Amino acid sequence: MTNTQVAGAAFSATDQPTQEQISQERRVALGKAARTAAPRADQGAWEALQDRPDPVALLESQAASRVPELVPIRYGRMAVSPFTFFRGAALIMASDLATTPRSGLTVQACGDAHLSNFGVFASAERSLVFDVNDFDETLPGPWEWDVKRLAASLAIAGRERGFSDKERARVVLDAASAYRTEMAKLATMRDLDVWYARLDVDTAMKELANVLAADGGKGEKKTTSKLKANADKQLAKARTRDSLQALGKLTEVVDGETRFVSNPPLIVPIAELVPEAEAAGLTEGLHGLLRSYGKSLQSDRQHLLKQFRFAAIARKVVGVGSVGTRAWVILMLGSDGKDPLLLQAKEAQESVLAQFVGKSHYANEGERVVAGQHLMQASSDIFLGWDTVDGLDGVRRDFYIRQLRDWKGSADVDNMIPEGMAAYGRLCGWTLARAHARSGDRIAIAAYLGSSKAFDHAIGSFAETYADQNEKDYQAMEAAIADGRIVAESGL
Repeated sequence: MTNTQVAGAAFSATDQPTQEQISQERRVALGKAARTAAPRADQGAWEALQDRPDPVALLESQAASRVPELVPIRYGRMAVSPFTFFRGAALIMASDLATTPRSGLTVQACGDAHLSNFGVFASAERSLVFDVNDFDETLPGPWEWDVKRLAASLAIAGRERGFSDKERARVVLDAASAYRTEMAKLATMRDLDVWYARLDVDTAMKELANVLAADGGKGEKKTTSKLKANADKQLAKARTRDSLQALGKLTEVVDGETRFVSNPPLIVPIAELVPEAEAAGLTEGLHGLLRSYGKSLQSDRQHLLKQFRFAAIARKVVGVGSVGTRAWVILMLGSDGKDPLLLQAKEAQESVLAQFVGKSHYANEGERVVAGQHLMQASSDIFLGWDTVDGLDGVRRDFYIRQLRDWKGSADVDNMIPEGMAAYGRLCGWTLARAHARSGDRIAIAAYLGSSKAFDHAIGSFAETYADQNEKDYQAMEAAIADGRIVAESGL
């Protein structure tokens, strides 16, 4: 009898494998073969090379393309703590990760998957979902890099909260385990089921309430009930973060017209940035951006956008790592003048991953961000789109546009207890696996990860070692500020 060998499995000529069987076998073999190129235990290694780039120099290289007067605010926000430094150090870590082992399995990577870049927001169906929510650095790249950035952020945040070594280890291991076990589950699912998978927050909270209803003894019920109460509080707060809430905070009525408040340098209306004649031209240019950006939306959303009229625009400082990139808030009003829509147009620069994994195939960096977000998120903002516009200096720049707030909320890292951070880390690990499974070979990745905890422990080791490196880099930045090499503006 003739046998046909497929990915190490023998099939008789009268019992030929289906295409699905061939694919499954080959994908599993690909994942297991990747262990030879990058053993799972080696994923835990981190050691700075002798010619490692100066971390402060990497930050300075980013400053060259940013608004000069805002760069000190970025440094000031990063200088608050090792964790805030880490939030702004995506380029530094990408440079470091480029020297670590790779399995060779590629996904649409977030590029900046630290724990504060996960959170809740409203889906198009008006349910509260939990997902990755920052895609400025998204690009096809190694899946391990996102996992390692998430794990390192948990270890660094745990140190900041004063967690013990054992408590931090549990937090990181739980996140890595959640990623591994969820990827194994996703590997058994149909493609459509993977695509439709999402974490509905309301359903998850109901399930959590059922789990917490039973007293585990030793004070566990008291602790977990407190966790749920805090989570409920944060979710209730998220539901108030919409255009109406932002309207009351960011705008005022002057002579019957709604305008953005002036709070420089954090919020600056366009009329205060440039002379009146230039302001009119720039406003018209940004107004034109709104008209043309609409073409990147689905036809029904283009129709919805046309129901609103342009009212005002201001520059707004956002985030930590993003400070200094151009970001505009745009007020749109419905036909009755009391139906606000607040949009944010944010500059999209080249991903920090690009110099290490290759440039994006999208000519427009805004389109890169939007395409990556659609690929990774289970549900995206209905007004998410992109375009290009001329800036104050006449330079043409890429932007992506989205709603400023739509039930958006993130973790309260400053007040997390170990149990809470462990639970949050599991959510992030689950979510990251689902996001990666939409674009990468989930079967091969699951085969690489395997069923043992070898990968989990490697990631735990990496997270702690890299947290040490992050503290050294933070101290280097503090020294650069102290000796006047860079200027930091704190308290903003």
